[in-house]
Order: sequence, then C-alpha cells, then structure tokens
Amino acid sequence: MSRKFFVGGNWKMNGDKKSLGELIQTLNSAKLDSNTEVVCGAPAIYLDFVRSKLDQKLGVAAQNCYKVAKGAFTGEISPAMIKDCGVHWVILGHSERRHVFGESDELIGQKTAHALENGLCVIACIGEKLDEREAGITEKVVFEQTKVIADNVKDWTKVVLAYEPVWAIGTGKTASPQQAQEVHDKLRQWMKANVSEEVAKSVRIIYGGSVTGGTCKELASQKDVDGFLVGGAALKPEFVDIINAKA
Repeated sequence: MSRKFFVGGNWKMNGDKKSLGELIQTLNSAKLDSNTEVVCGAPAIYLDFVRSKLDQKLGVAAQNCYKVAKGAFTGEISPAMIKDCGVHWVILGHSERRHVFGESDELIGQKTAHALENGLCVIACIGEKLDEREAGITEKVVFEQTKVIADNVKDWTKVVLAYEPVWAIGTGKTASPQQAQEVHDKLRQWMKANVSEEVAKSVRIIYGGSVTGGTCKELASQKDVDGFLVGGAALKPEFVDIINAKA
C-alpha cells in the first residue's frame, strides 16, 4: 500500500502578514512535487489570511484547538471555528504544548477525539525527551503517548502521526536516519499489534526535529518515514526543497 508523502510546516508563533505573505508567494510560485501532500500550520490569528492567500492545493492547519465546540474558554479556539475559516487540519500534542503548556496525554486524547468528530484531520505528535532516550525508555514513552491518541481515533485516514524526538526540536540535533527509521518501524509494529495490520500499513508516520534541506533526502529514503513536520526551515525558501525531498 503506497502512503502519500506528507510534509507539514509548523510556523509556531512566528511571522506577520508581510513575511507570511512573502512565504506564501514563494510556495504558490514554486514547482512542488505533486505526489507530496503539503499542510502549513499557521498561527490562529492568521488562519483566515493564510487560507485566503495560499494555493488551494496546499492545506492549512491550526496549531492547536480545544476539546469542546464553544463556551467560556477564554483564549481557546474550537474545531468548528477552524473549519469556518476553511481550514481542515490541526496539529495536536506538539511537544511545546506538552512541555511548555503542561498538556497531559489525557487532554490531547480528548482534543483528538473532538477534532476528528468535528471533521478536522489531525497531525498527532509524539516523542521522547533527552533524559527518556538516555534512560532507554523511548519506546515506552512513545507507545504510551500513541495509545492515548489511538484510543480516540475511529478513522485513521484522517490522522497523520508525527514522531518528534523532543531533544531534536530546534536544537540543530537531528535523529539520524537510522534512529528515525527504528522508532517509525517500532511504531508501525505497535499499530499492527494494537490497532490493525491494515492501519499499520496505511497510516503515515512523519518525522520532525530539525529537518532541513540538507537532511531531508536521506531521512525521506527510509522506508517507514512518510514525510516531515518541519519547524524553523518551514519559514524559509528551503521548505520547497524539503517538500521535494522525494522528487
């Protein structure tokens, strides 16, 4: 079963209308591999702006959402609001949400369930911290995180799993292609044992953590690496090179 290569750009809390407008122009005019699905994660306040300017063949994602449709939740946004802006994706469980803002596995699971029930597609993030890798508990950590997500998913065609070793995010350290492949392979085995063989074969597992134009081709050649979630490099013209990693 062939899995369509997927490249997400997570712009995080960066950009303004001028700089994002220039980035959008670059993406709209670039020759992008048509076999790659591209989704740009914009700051919530710019979702409408980005969706109106970005070529329709490229997707847009919110970087977070809440677990209910509306109500007295100051500062939050709901899947219904995201969809109202013409946006169809949301990033959930990013390590910065987990470790900077203290989101629990349970909350991320609830958000995942609500987003999917309301018709959004989800980029669900998992990954171990440096002390966890050094303690040899990478698998334990990512399997626990994956289980909470999996318990809340009915339709896996709407989910992309993003493995992001926390020690590699924004540090300039990248997991070696072999390290990434090893965890992706273990995740696929976990899916086979705990979800189904069909889902294990079809679900896209993408890698995140200091992906650049220089590292993307070798990472993309690994058989269980189905794409990337790109941070800093997604704000630069080299994002085009990463999108075209398989071309």
